[in-house]
Amino acid sequence: MTDRRDAPRHDPEVAGELARAVTAIQGATRISLACHVSPDGDALGSTLGLLHVLRAAGRDCVASFPTPFVVAPHYRELPGLDLLVPPGEFPTDPEVMITFDCGSMDRLGDLESAAKSAGQLIVIDHHISNDRYGSINVIDPDAAASGSLVHRLIGALGLPLNRDAAVCLYTALVCDTGRFQYDTTTPEVFEMARELVEFDVPVSTLSRTLFEEHRFSYLKLVGDALGRAVLVPERRFVWTSVEQRDLRAHGVTMEEVEGLIDIVRRTAEAEVSCVLKEEADGSVRVSLRSLGDVDVRKIAETEGGGGHRFAAGFTSDGPVDQVVARVQRALPRAS
Repeated sequence: MTDRRDAPRHDPEVAGELARAVTAIQGATRISLACHVSPDGDALGSTLGLLHVLRAAGRDCVASFPTPFVVAPHYRELPGLDLLVPPGEFPTDPEVMITFDCGSMDRLGDLESAAKSAGQLIVIDHHISNDRYGSINVIDPDAAASGSLVHRLIGALGLPLNRDAAVCLYTALVCDTGRFQYDTTTPEVFEMARELVEFDVPVSTLSRTLFEEHRFSYLKLVGDALGRAVLVPERRFVWTSVEQRDLRAHGVTMEEVEGLIDIVRRTAEAEVSCVLKEEADGSVRVSLRSLGDVDVRKIAETEGGGGHRFAAGFTSDGPVDQVVARVQRALPRAS
């Protein structure tokens, strides 16, 4: 196996916070792990990856994520999903709590109160828009995924990886690098991936369930969503929406729709892609993707959200047409 002590040098501030996190974790009697609401592959993979390593080391730990306590079906191959506890069983005043891939306290939903009561709150994230709401903030915008930081933390703790942790961290890495297609894919990313797959990660099976396998009813919904997609050439912008009536018509859950943005972003004429999803409470969850010329994080931040240059999002109470109009106005005109 690769000696992680030979990893590239990183920002001294990040290294300092990482060292503080190690001290807090090593001194804790119990460690509580949580990721953001409606977790994606990086959030789930990061949380479960550290959970497996800590449990293998004999540490007392618990992990959860906020209501609705539902995992999207394409993450079903992640080992350890059965170890996650419902938010109602999460400690109310954790000794040490670690959050993953969560840019702001409010994204912890009904676990926010636990975070506010934590003796030490360790934030592990790679989004530049992170609010730094922890007592210890391991935040590196140069990291390809939050899972990359968890990988570094495991090395700093001096704990060995195991197969279950490797599968989860590989999921985090492959999801947030767009299957190694984004500009965040560096030699360090490939080195991490090489180390992880040595633990017999089922790459082909995992890739199919994460990115390629969907129920036929979801494909029918995609057909409807793409049929009403709108291209705005003067803004190099493409968008579509998914409403509650679409979910009902096809018997699809909102969790299944997460990957729709990756289909929309294939539009050759568009620099920025957008999918707007109507939640059951009437709010609209917005996913933004950019090829890089436009920093979609800035757009999301003006709406109270966050992310990074290539991928960002926010939630709004306004109707779909008003929300998409604001996004469109924030985009530059094509030259």
